[in-house]
Amino acid sequence: MDPLFVWTLIALLTAISFATRASFILLFSHVTLPRIVQKGLRFVPAAVFTALVVPDIFVRSGAIQLGLSNPKAAAALVAALVAWKTRNTLLTILSGMAALHLLRLAVIG
Repeated sequence: MDPLFVWTLIALLTAISFATRASFILLFSHVTLPRIVQKGLRFVPAAVFTALVVPDIFVRSGAIQLGLSNPKAAAALVAALVAWKTRNTLLTILSGMAALHLLRLAVIG
């Protein structure tokens, strides 16, 4: 493939990506969303994060496993309890990872 073609293609795709993202900012920057929409949009990051993480935690070998025999589910439960009690992000991550590794050692060993 010609290097000029590749770089032109990269530049065009970059411009298209930038234009589609910037269009929402430029076109809707002067629009005030209704209060209910603004409140609803605050939950979008949590919903997206949940949609990405939950399948990885509860799906093993193509099947849903909700029991405590699933080390990821048990570690997620530990992390959720730590997060609920302490509201400390670092402690939540560390406790969840420690629980996952200990549970995996218990299952393997």
